[in-house]
Amino acid sequence: MALTPPRFTATRLVPLSLHPTSDPIEWSIVIPAYNEASRILPYLRTITSHMRDRSQPCEVLVVDDGSTDATASMVEALIASTPEIRLLRTSRRQGKGAAVRRGMKEAVGRLQLFADADGATPIHELARLEQALTDGADLAIGSRALATRLPDYVVKARLHRTMLGNLFNAIVQRSGLRGIADTQCGFKLFPRTIAQDLFSVSSINGYGFDLELLYIARQRGYRIAEIPVNWSDQPGSKVHPLKDGVTMLWELALIRRKSAKGNYASPAHQ
Repeated sequence: MALTPPRFTATRLVPLSLHPTSDPIEWSIVIPAYNEASRILPYLRTITSHMRDRSQPCEVLVVDDGSTDATASMVEALIASTPEIRLLRTSRRQGKGAAVRRGMKEAVGRLQLFADADGATPIHELARLEQALTDGADLAIGSRALATRLPDYVVKARLHRTMLGNLFNAIVQRSGLRGIADTQCGFKLFPRTIAQDLFSVSSINGYGFDLELLYIARQRGYRIAEIPVNWSDQPGSKVHPLKDGVTMLWELALIRRKSAKGNYASPAHQ
């Protein structure tokens, strides 16, 4: 059966001249959102306040993945007083991976972070990931698993999600991503050149997109730094551990097949 390509509605773009400074954009922060009307505004306000305190030009790209609630209208209202924010919309839900990929392809910042809309990872944790890049990593990923092993971090998660997450990570470890304790934390940082490379190859639209990104990064020889971060489970999660876990296992099998075929190798090695 032929697949119908996704249809995109008009994109709401804020001209760069409306940003607080005319300097080149240093940071792009991509927030995928699906029916996040009850949770997204506090995190957006925290992000923009924090970045203004850093005095670094930034853009915050909210990618509305076909929401059926007031997510888009609430973000549009906030844009009137917060010109750093841009809103990208799709006419129907494509999946978190598709939303992040679209946002990262639109982003223009030298450094590009994607973060979950619920604010489970505080935005100030980006400094830890930024330091990892400064120290020589090619990309840096937040890790709840590493944080739980350290006394100075706080990770608040429901027991059943922790148990299922640990089981999934154990399977992933045996499937070609050894040495990464937490593949699914929604807080990952890339230099723009590397983000453009990874997201130009990735194709998984569901929650397994994190796995695919890390597989591609490994295949292309990028140095991945896994960094412990504080994290707190938020009410209203869209993730269903059992249902989505099964889907991610199917996506993992698909990713392994693509990897075995050399789909993720650097062009110079294909």
